[in-house]
Amino acid sequence: MPKRVATLPLLLPLRPAGVGAARWLYGALREQILGGRLRPGQRLPATRDLARQLDLARGTVVSAFDQLQAEGYVVGAVGAGTRVTDVLPEELLQAQRSTTTRTPTPPTRAVRLSAFGRQVGLMRGNEPRPLRAFRANEPALDLFPTQLWAQIAGRRLRRASTRLLLGSEPAGYAPLREAIADYLRTSRGAVCGSEQVLVVSGVQEALDLVARLVLRPGDRAVVEDPGYAGAAAVFEANGAPVVATAVDAEGIVPTPRRWRGVRLLYVTPAHQYPLGASLSLGRRLELLDWARANDAWIFEDDYDAEYRYAGRPLAALQGLDCHGVALLAGSFSKVLFPALRLGYLVVPPALVDRFAAAKSVLTRHAPLTDQAILADFLVEGHLGRHLRRMREVYAERLSVLTEECGRRLAGLLELLPIEAGLQTVGWLAPGIRGAEAARAAAARDVEVIALDAFSRRPLARQGLQLGFAAVDPAEIRRGARELATALEPLRTSRCATAENRSVRAEAGVAGRRSRPAGAQGRRGNVGESG
Repeated sequence: MPKRVATLPLLLPLRPAGVGAARWLYGALREQILGGRLRPGQRLPATRDLARQLDLARGTVVSAFDQLQAEGYVVGAVGAGTRVTDVLPEELLQAQRSTTTRTPTPPTRAVRLSAFGRQVGLMRGNEPRPLRAFRANEPALDLFPTQLWAQIAGRRLRRASTRLLLGSEPAGYAPLREAIADYLRTSRGAVCGSEQVLVVSGVQEALDLVARLVLRPGDRAVVEDPGYAGAAAVFEANGAPVVATAVDAEGIVPTPRRWRGVRLLYVTPAHQYPLGASLSLGRRLELLDWARANDAWIFEDDYDAEYRYAGRPLAALQGLDCHGVALLAGSFSKVLFPALRLGYLVVPPALVDRFAAAKSVLTRHAPLTDQAILADFLVEGHLGRHLRRMREVYAERLSVLTEECGRRLAGLLELLPIEAGLQTVGWLAPGIRGAEAARAAAARDVEVIALDAFSRRPLARQGLQLGFAAVDPAEIRRGARELATALEPLRTSRCATAENRSVRAEAGVAGRRSRPAGAQGRRGNVGESG
């Protein structure tokens, strides 16, 4: 664990009148240690630096440090400086507790928040934890070319100009915008120039920008159901009621009669999240016509478009837009690594200035050095090579998952056909609930997500989301074995419950039939009609 180094000036209380400098400094530092503001292991400033900061003689500072060391508050070594001791004596711990109990508690008061403040909810990020089957929504980070990335980063930083250190225009680093526009035109069939591309931190920021700029009070927004919860969270936080719309094998089902007053439609055409369907050409054209006729916008999340394992690559919906109603967004989080908070938003030419103005007020611009590194990564062809390699790896892992599920989970889980993406969906056997299946799997160190987590309405069929991209074949095989072991008792218990109900029902009918005609009495024919 690296040592904490206190290189910044220490904030100490004023010296009371009549108190010697050495005694005051000793007491002030002691209170900092006991109050927890100087943490165990934290390095103190050098005596010369502290003397210069406090306008004291260096001997005065050395005297205070010597007293603290003699009492066990700090330790010092030649060449290592002076730091707070890692383990304080028991009496110091007790003193620390008594000190912290004297901290005044501010009085509670009613907090008045904006509508956004009342509506916004916490979206949890990625938490470092051991990798296991079937981790979803995560790429194979262990296969990312970190050494190559480090070389590009080192080269960029070694020749960094004052312009690179200063920052960029709100829309983003011009060479990166040009590289993204080239990539989208070539690989995604988008129709755009670099001036239409804004560099954002990811799809989530793009959603927030679009919601702020196009949603007016009273406007509604459409989301897929089941679908990405982050989109609905942004729209609701911005005060827009959400219209959940069903999804089938062709993607989102257009329902114009339910979309009255809708100003914005969120859709994942390339690979619907989480079910994996690709939006058919007919529906793409239907959505574009609807948006044009109703003065509405389409937010196209180009989710998982890079990883296709079957069929020809599908062009972006934005490439079919002849009326400037589609906004295309994507992220490099799954393509490269999640910690790289860089993505893009392609907007119609008429909106470029408005979106750039909004970014200038909200975030100014994305980190410029990261933008420059990513631009080099794209221009030098490394992204294309990385994508080709990962498609092969993910296709192999998908094949292993499909084989293992067919062999071990037959009758328990039916995998949907998958053409793209980092995860897939499996339908559970009748009677098995997704939430209880996820709990049973977690007890056996297997990660699955119940489809209920993505749905705003009750699902007609229960299912699980299973990831495969981040998990090697050996772990996929283990996960399939453990998942089968977890699900089998759930199916058995459901079958036994259904059988018991059937037996009781048959016994009741037989009993009624064996009674004399007058034995029904006041019950009449209720049993039969029921």
